[in-house]
Amino acid sequence: MEVTIQSLKNYLIKEETWIQLGFIVIQVLLILLVTAIAIKAGKHIIQKIFIVRQKSPLGYSERRQNTLLKLLQNVLTYVVYFSSIIAILTTFGIKVAGLLAGAGIVGLAVGFGAQSLVKDVITGFFIVFEDQFAVGDHVQIGTANGIVQEIGLRTTKVKSYTGELHIIPNGSILVVINYSIYNSLALIDISIVPYSNIALMEKNIEGFLEELPNKYEELVKVPSYLGIQSFDASEIVVRFTAETMPTKQNSVARKIRRDLIEFLEQNGIKIS
Repeated sequence: MEVTIQSLKNYLIKEETWIQLGFIVIQVLLILLVTAIAIKAGKHIIQKIFIVRQKSPLGYSERRQNTLLKLLQNVLTYVVYFSSIIAILTTFGIKVAGLLAGAGIVGLAVGFGAQSLVKDVITGFFIVFEDQFAVGDHVQIGTANGIVQEIGLRTTKVKSYTGELHIIPNGSILVVINYSIYNSLALIDISIVPYSNIALMEKNIEGFLEELPNKYEELVKVPSYLGIQSFDASEIVVRFTAETMPTKQNSVARKIRRDLIEFLEQNGIKIS
C-alpha cells in the first residue's frame, strides 16, 4: 500500500505528468470549441439550403420544410456530439474501437435501453415520412394540445396556448388529432328578442353574411345561415356556420359575433 502511494506521489511530482495533462486539457477544450463551431455552422448552412429551396419553383410545402429543417439540425447535433465524445475518449487514451468490439454493439445498445430509443427514432421517421403533422401545426397528442415546436429524432415538442411545453417521446405517440390540414368550421349562435317579421330578419342577415368574405380573408366562402335553432317566450336562437382556413374558426367566430350584434342593433333587432 505504501509503495502504491509513493508511486502515485512520484508520478504526480513529475514535470512530464503535468505537461501531459496540460496537453490533454488543451485538446479537450479544442474539441469542445470545434464542436460548438461545427454545430453552429452546420445549422446555419442547413438553414441557408432550405431558404434557397423555398425559392424553388417546385413549390415545397412550408410546413414540411420547417419540419425537415428542425429534424436535420437535430440529427447534426447528435452526430457532432457523438463524434466529440469519441474524440475526447481517444484523447484520454481509451481505445473506443476495442471497447465497442469487446462489449458488442448490440449488447451495448440494449444495455443503454436502446429498445425504447430505436422505437422513438423509427416512429419519428414515419411521422416525418408520412407527413402526419409538421412544425407549426395545431395538434392534440394525448393530453397535449397546442402548436408543434419541434419534431426530433426522439421527441416531439408541443407548446400549449397557455405556455406549457410538452415533450413527448415519439414512441409513445399513438393517436394524433391534426387541426391544421383541413378547413375548420365555426359554429355561431346568437340569441335575439322575439321578432315579429322573421322573414325580413332572415333576409337582412343573409345580406350581411354575403359581405363577410370581402372583410375577412380567413373565410373560405360565404357563411351559411342555418335558421332558428331554438326559441321560447323570451328569446330566439339563430345559428350560422362559417368555413374558415385551418385553425382560424375561433377568431373568425368572435369577429362575426361582434359585427352581427352591431348589424342587428342597427336594424332594430335587439339582442337577448
